[in-house]
Amino acid sequence: MFLSQIVKELRLNRLTDFQGAEKTVGGVYVADLISLVMANAKQNDVWLTHQGHQNIVALASLLQLSCVVIGGGMPCQEETIRKANEEKIFLFGSTLPIYELAGRLYICGLQPSAYAKMD
Repeated sequence: MFLSQIVKELRLNRLTDFQGAEKTVGGVYVADLISLVMANAKQNDVWLTHQGHQNIVALASLLQLSCVVIGGGMPCQEETIRKANEEKIFLFGSTLPIYELAGRLYICGLQPSAYAKMD
């Protein structure tokens, strides 16, 4: 699935203004803890989070994620948007709850990229 399809389907608000190339999306990872995302998210994932600080851009760049979606109407810092533009990281916002965003992505056919292992 292409990122443009997800943006249209979820009616995401684009926060970055650079003109990047179309991206392929491989899966979805949902978490707010940076350490969990670092350990479990996969390249080309959509990352759903409530976080709006600069660390999300650094991690998205490091993991080569397709984009970051800040859900639940949470604010995004101006410095984060500036950094995302510089790093060419697609950053989106949505007023929809993370739970609903994840559900809609699942209905679109995207699978979670990792599951927590319960012992």
